[in-house]
Amino acid sequence: MSKASHLTRSHLRLTSIILIAVIVALITPDSWNLVTRALAGWNVAVWANLLQMAWLMTTSSHERVKAIAEREDAGAGTVVGILSIAAPLSLLAIILELTSAKGLAGTDQLVHYAFTGVTVLGSWLLLGGVYTLHYARLYYQSPVKSRALKFPDAELNPDYWDFLYFSFTIAVAAQTSDVTVMSSGMRKAVLAQSVLS
Repeated sequence: MSKASHLTRSHLRLTSIILIAVIVALITPDSWNLVTRALAGWNVAVWANLLQMAWLMTTSSHERVKAIAEREDAGAGTVVGILSIAAPLSLLAIILELTSAKGLAGTDQLVHYAFTGVTVLGSWLLLGGVYTLHYARLYYQSPVKSRALKFPDAELNPDYWDFLYFSFTIAVAAQTSDVTVMSSGMRKAVLAQSVLS
């Protein structure tokens, strides 16, 4: 199996969401400007991905989290990199969208503001969610005797809730709270998320 084929199969969910986003952007009304159409596609992709991640995180046992993290390939880091670039780019698009709201009537202007607010919230949640999955992968791919993170419960078998807690602590406070970062690779990931958040 080729490397590209393996990457596509490993990230079928992401690939399908991107295709849906492109289709949504293409079928939006012609009267919408290009930025609005792109943001509509982005929103569908982001919120669909967030719903899928929420389902995965709420229905996965510790054993399933570990199995998913251990089978993730190196391409998962590429996905984190791409989404880490895409989220800030969506903020640039939001600035352009807000400038187009100038001079609109009250209700239309409120719709623009709500649309941009939903986009900002979705981008921020997506970044935290993607880093949650990335932290789980880094943790479970690290050697058992020297895990990349140290949780306060020494015997803890972390699940997605633990990694979600770690990720969103960084997102809201730019610190790691009671979880200790134990590896260079994990420190790089935490630094990247801190800057982006």
